[in-house]
Amino acid sequence: MNIVLLDAQTLGNDSLDSISKLGNFKSYQITRPNEVLERLKDADIVLTNKVILNKDILEKLPKLKLICVTATGMNNIDLEYAKKLNIEVKNVANYSTQSVAQHTLMMVLNLIGKQDYYDDFVKSGKWAESDIFTHINNNFELYDLENKNWGIIGFGNIGQRVAKLANAFGANVKYYSTSGKNTNANFVRIEHLQDLLKNSDIITIHAPLNETTKNLITKKELDLLKKDSILINAGRGGIVNENDLASALKGGIFYYGCDVLEVEPMTKNHPFLDRSIQHRLLITPHIAWAYKESRKRLIDGVEKNIKDFLDKYKD
Repeated sequence: MNIVLLDAQTLGNDSLDSISKLGNFKSYQITRPNEVLERLKDADIVLTNKVILNKDILEKLPKLKLICVTATGMNNIDLEYAKKLNIEVKNVANYSTQSVAQHTLMMVLNLIGKQDYYDDFVKSGKWAESDIFTHINNNFELYDLENKNWGIIGFGNIGQRVAKLANAFGANVKYYSTSGKNTNANFVRIEHLQDLLKNSDIITIHAPLNETTKNLITKKELDLLKKDSILINAGRGGIVNENDLASALKGGIFYYGCDVLEVEPMTKNHPFLDRSIQHRLLITPHIAWAYKESRKRLIDGVEKNIKDFLDKYKD
């Protein structure tokens, strides 16, 4: 079968040899919207991370039999229409649980320890000019995680993994399930989101983007946050209203870290580029999922999805 990968660049430089051996394989680093139909006209199987495959595209691809999403989220695929056309759609679940949880912890530790400030202080040569062995900036404090209240929004696999890491540091973990389905007797569930926001020193978001979570955190919710609290979005852009967030940071109450934005890549003149809020903001370019081991699990999962399909197709 003809296998086409539309956006190999999103997978880094990992080897795709195991997948290329499963059929007539062709790979493109990136694919723009006007290139999709030409590249998929003879494809039986397509691999894509973010390229949109909507009804207008799918109805023009009569040979297509399988869509392998090189991610967990499938919002770029018209799933209902694919089903109508008997096109199977497969994703890879839970491949990045460990790396996203670890990345979340890294962001929290960075912000609670003001690592960017102190790193810049040393590298700028200011420490070399100091009269004493240390430098304490009296404009802010550093805090232990022990006995801090850590609230988790979204309690799926990643949220539960973050809870275990937070517990290891002695934090008091509570959570809010955005779906209402995730319950765990080992943790205290906060029934109301407002309670979690008001009482937590650290809040981390690990929820999907859907009708329930869209704009879950706006000005009204941000106004509830404690002084010097930390809010991290490691779920999806769009859960936190970015304009409200940027405005709230100017008040100097809390700190914010995120690995996701509503529109990616970041738009020019984005409110988070305001230099007046940079000291309260930590952003990474959607890389929490992309640690080496996670990418290996992802590629292995895609390979398995193709093999399972081919075995069934032969039968």
